[in-house]
Amino acid sequence: MENPDELADNATHTHDGFFKAVFSQPEHAVAFFKSHLPPGLVQRIDWSTLVPLPGSFVKSSLRQAHSDLLFSVRIGGRESLLYLLFEHQSTPDPVMPLRLLAYIVEILTEHYESHGLPLPAVLPFVFFQGPGTWKISQDFEDLFDLSADVRESLLPYLPKFKHALLDLTKFDPAGQGSDLRIRAVLQLMKLAREKKLLRFFEWLAGLPAEAFPDNLLRLMLLYAMRSDSEIDVETIYHSLSTNPELKKSAMSVAEKLEARGRKEGRNEGREEGLKAGERRGALKGAIGVLEEFLRIPPSTMDSLDALTTEELELRQRKLRRKLEARS
Repeated sequence: MENPDELADNATHTHDGFFKAVFSQPEHAVAFFKSHLPPGLVQRIDWSTLVPLPGSFVKSSLRQAHSDLLFSVRIGGRESLLYLLFEHQSTPDPVMPLRLLAYIVEILTEHYESHGLPLPAVLPFVFFQGPGTWKISQDFEDLFDLSADVRESLLPYLPKFKHALLDLTKFDPAGQGSDLRIRAVLQLMKLAREKKLLRFFEWLAGLPAEAFPDNLLRLMLLYAMRSDSEIDVETIYHSLSTNPELKKSAMSVAEKLEARGRKEGRNEGREEGLKAGERRGALKGAIGVLEEFLRIPPSTMDSLDALTTEELELRQRKLRRKLEARS
């Protein structure tokens, strides 16, 4: 599994990054699929066997054009394989069934070349975040314009499948689902698109703090601040004030991110091979993380290089006091 710190970096860039950061972790993928696949299918899957497959599993450039995740899992109490293809979409795509078909063919071809027959089933699942609503047919056959007099005769010879769909614009995570972590992730992605993140943290404050491990909370905080320029640490802490334990956890996450910045800075300093350089690298790393959390325009590397070590220490202390005062 990917390093949580790398996932955090990923999540700060795009909605796709947050989607992959969360759902590439098997425990979150399992919780999601259990809530959103048909119950009869859920009962037949051995979820303990779910394994995320690397991007290299599919060799073509298709994987560069998809915000996808691919999992294998055992199904039906036998050695039968099911591949779960999980696709994130921010805009409706009228040719989505065709894109998925191309990907499915690559998956099956790769499997056949490695293992032969029988082929595994592939279940494509589209996660649509919005904005707008998904009004496009989920059936591949609806891409064809067939007159009524030939449709019935031709359809048996055409590929036939339907992709699963969760349209987040029509779904209420606050009132549906049993897994609190997945409900919170979906609610965050929904309200991020609607630019209502303050409402999200007010809602989050009503949930138990122990439901959210630090690595997930870190992803959520970073994603929220990158998604909406109006959201900063002070706003988040204030919104969580009715839940002291969750507020404390959020503050702990901020401290750990600062510590990570110091560690990265020390690594930078070691490359310089000097103790003084190691100290300066640590200070620059900590300053960068503190500026990110305070939503202060980041200092350029040239401007930091121009400061003395004492001036770097002073800036780091001032930023730290500012963060503590806001919290």
